[in-house]
Amino acid sequence: MTFKAAAIQMCSGVDPQKNAADMVRLVREAAAHGATYIQTPEMTGALQRDRKAMRDILRDETNDIIVSTARNLAGELGIHLHIGSTAIARDDGKIANRALLFAPGGRLVATYDKIHMFDVDLDNGESWRESSAYEPGVAARVADLPFGRLGFAICYDVRFPQLFRAEALVGAEILTVPAAFTRQTGEAHWEILLRARAIENGAFVIAAAQAGVHEDGRETFGHSMIVDPWGKVLASAGGTGEAVVLAEIDIDAVKAARVKIPNLRNAREFALDTVSDVAGGVAA
Repeated sequence: MTFKAAAIQMCSGVDPQKNAADMVRLVREAAAHGATYIQTPEMTGALQRDRKAMRDILRDETNDIIVSTARNLAGELGIHLHIGSTAIARDDGKIANRALLFAPGGRLVATYDKIHMFDVDLDNGESWRESSAYEPGVAARVADLPFGRLGFAICYDVRFPQLFRAEALVGAEILTVPAAFTRQTGEAHWEILLRARAIENGAFVIAAAQAGVHEDGRETFGHSMIVDPWGKVLASAGGTGEAVVLAEIDIDAVKAARVKIPNLRNAREFALDTVSDVAGGVAA
């Protein structure tokens, strides 16, 4: 089974309507090049550091402009459109960092709320407390699609290999990592982490990213990319500005990789013992 995938690189600002228009333009470009699965980055709808301003533009899933635009676009173009994520108002008053996948008819196939929250103080003085604004998800998710089984993740999730392994063990052949990686952490780890998740699970990884300096002052790393099950980067973008990253995906390559490196089926349960050489310690 072969299909063309696209990762859309954006530089989302603070206005959801403008971001929706940019998304439409880029998705149309990807579809015009034959892409039938198209993924947008994390926080497609808006990157807004001001919490009050973010609350002011927040909508529930029914009334969100990115959701409605994506639904209509998927129906019109006959594609699977994966909104990497956007901020959604929950019924309990909290905010979800939510991915949404729409089928060619515009039907909502699946949603996924980001599980792992990026709470960190960086050595360049930046401080991020994602958990102070967003409610973490509690469930991993995979979706059976006509071209393969797809597993969800968002940005910081990429640092938790157990999530991807759980998805691969139930048959996920395509792992997704839409992101808004900071420039500093992206330079150090982005490509390494994506290739590692592909190699260790024998799966394709598709990662649409935010890129450049945003209206709210943050800077994101970009370098959206598509990686094959052997860890080869099939296509990638630069570190600034918009881009449409395209690659042909041969889903049979997943089976081939997992036959050559059968680590998913060779994995074994094991006990974990600790020993101590501290004074007075006794081997356990």
